[in-house]
Amino acid sequence: MRLRVDRDAFAEAVVWTARALPTRPAVPVLAGMRLEVTPDGTSLRLSGFDYEVSARASVEVLSEESGAALVPGRLLAEIVGNLPSGTVRVETDGPRVLVSAGAARFTLITMPLEDYPSLPGMPDRIGSVPADALTAAVRQVTPAASRDDTLPMLTGAYLDLTGDRLNVVATDRYRIAVRELRWRPLDPEIDVAALVPARTLANTVRGLVNHSDVDVFLSAGATDAGGGSAPGEGMVGFENGERGTTTRLIDSDFVRYASWFPTDFSARAEVEVAPLLAAVKRVALVADRNTPLRLAFTEGEVVLEAGSGDDAQAVEALAVGYEGEPLRLAFRPDYLADGLNGVETPTARLHLTEPTKPAVFTDVPAEGENPAFRYLVQPLRVS
Repeated sequence: MRLRVDRDAFAEAVVWTARALPTRPAVPVLAGMRLEVTPDGTSLRLSGFDYEVSARASVEVLSEESGAALVPGRLLAEIVGNLPSGTVRVETDGPRVLVSAGAARFTLITMPLEDYPSLPGMPDRIGSVPADALTAAVRQVTPAASRDDTLPMLTGAYLDLTGDRLNVVATDRYRIAVRELRWRPLDPEIDVAALVPARTLANTVRGLVNHSDVDVFLSAGATDAGGGSAPGEGMVGFENGERGTTTRLIDSDFVRYASWFPTDFSARAEVEVAPLLAAVKRVALVADRNTPLRLAFTEGEVVLEAGSGDDAQAVEALAVGYEGEPLRLAFRPDYLADGLNGVETPTARLHLTEPTKPAVFTDVPAEGENPAFRYLVQPLRVS
């Protein structure tokens, strides 16, 4: 294998593919990235696979000799990301791969190509979604997913695909985030669901090309959504230009999330997101993760407090549009910040009932429309 390639294009393809590589591979060969020049010599295909997640990309090259090699993927990503701009030369020399650009030259030891597993094929294509919208939805929702692997269902992002509506949902039992967006299904009557590992989905959208479309692929293992069912054994795939990824679905039931959201509220507040988020971060400086940040709502004002007694304390007041009786609630500071960070409109609506019942944060939709983002969070009990 002997080729020349633009450094920037090569780096983007390598970084995308490296996201699928495990940090602690079960066997050493799974830390490898496969490089293969196409028979016509015009493209270099890159791929990574750990039996759960696969990633593939291709980049245009000028090839003098075709071939394939397996190299340490994360090391290659670090090397290429630090090469000078311009043309990169890649060539094999026996059990080594030489990577050079300008005066920089690196030698990598290849891994046994014959031991590397074959990548899974893409499932059936079911439609497409704008990359910008999917990226925003995943960014808003995945912070609500649990990091505790003992309950796999809670570590997933639930894709609920019904007609031309796609809901992205995540929960850790104490809060739940939902973002609704429009997509273009091949079957307008589609009604399926997929429970995707949230970390994998977050990594996938980080490498998408803005102002483009993402093709969505889903295996026959997915079942009727029905508001609460989940897929069995299956696979989901995403393709964006020359980049593609697949991941196995989480084989677990998901909650009937629609029923979690209350329909009646006794109070409502409208507040500018940026000032409230800044105040939350300041007041939370005296609170640890599990210490409550208290909010006291009265007409025209919300007062944020944290700390008490002999501990450090902080208080800050903000103007707010408020309808209802005076109300005091307490939240985990990080849960409060995650919900506010998910609101894309300048102003957020806070729908409230009682100090011990869930609060719902939403964006402010256009006239006659429903909120695109909803975030339910359970307050903390305080004496």
